[in-house]
Amino acid sequence: MTAAPTGTAASAVGSARARITEPTLRRDAWWVGPVVTVVVLAGFTGYGLWAALRDGNYYADPYLSPFYSPCLTDRCADHATPHILGDVWTLSPAILVLAFPLGFRLTCYYYRRAYYRSFWWAPPACAVPDARARYTGETRLPLVLQNVHRYFFYVAVVFAGLLTYDTMIAFSFPQGLGIGVGTGVLAVNAVLIWLYTLSCHSCRHLCGGGLRQLSRAPVRYQLWRRLSILNRNHMKFAWASLLWIMATDFYIWLVAAGHIHDYHWVA
Repeated sequence: MTAAPTGTAASAVGSARARITEPTLRRDAWWVGPVVTVVVLAGFTGYGLWAALRDGNYYADPYLSPFYSPCLTDRCADHATPHILGDVWTLSPAILVLAFPLGFRLTCYYYRRAYYRSFWWAPPACAVPDARARYTGETRLPLVLQNVHRYFFYVAVVFAGLLTYDTMIAFSFPQGLGIGVGTGVLAVNAVLIWLYTLSCHSCRHLCGGGLRQLSRAPVRYQLWRRLSILNRNHMKFAWASLLWIMATDFYIWLVAAGHIHDYHWVA
């Protein structure tokens, strides 16, 4: 048998839990992360709107801005992709294509965590209360639509392939084959987009999910193992590709608008 608590121990057992009036006991700068996320994502949104609506200076032969790729209408100035829509689409060509890669990023598991914490404060950080009294997760509209992420992944692979094709075209100058600063910018952009796409959780699940024993599918296991290495850096690839695609468009705009000269060497 154990002895009954006495003295201070006895009073502690029957006492109510101590009330904490502060919303959080954290004393570190936990709010820096959400604020930085808001600034970067809001800045990218503003830049993306400007790039899409400016409807010009997005092609500097042979460079095509990734915001306008693939450029499918007769209003496009490039020759990299066939203008299969003709003159049916009369708005900016960027609006026609940005919805698909944007949908992939908006429904991305990492970005969801990022903007849930920063814009909605749900919750903004560990040990910090949610700004909302109730939590329904992603079971109702519009958040239930986040489940389409796995389907956006297939579209993202197509767009990564198109950006790779644009990089190959960027070696073909009017004077002949060569390489320029813009070629390198587009190449880095394509690599980062591929790293972000292939490190996606949906891609990893596609290769290794649904298997009871990975050892019975050695090829899928090897793919899953290598993609898992990429997946560990998914957050880094997400931010790097987001910032670089904006830098790529800005560089091509500077060249197309005549603000700077693209240095290139032709064989």
